Amino acid sequence: MSDSGAPARPMKYPYTFSAKVAQFPLKYYFQNQWIWKYYFFSLAVCAPVFYSISKLANSPANKAKWAEMRRKEAEEHHH
Repeated sequence: MSDSGAPARPMKYPYTFSAKVAQFPLKYYFQNQWIWKYYFFSLAVCAPVFYSISKLANSPANKAKWAEMRRKEAEEHHH
């Protein structure tokens, strides 16, 4: 009997978290679920859109407009 680390047969019900992780069929999920197939495609499509929105939201003109709105709001609350 060698000490290779892997059991000869898996437990019928893995009780510990590490046994559950070891027996989880990750390869099956990667190959058979649609979300993994389209995740990187959607990331490539959405990244430029999110970047442009972030660029617009963080523009100096927008920051100045935001600061002015907050200044007026604070002025109204103090009077």
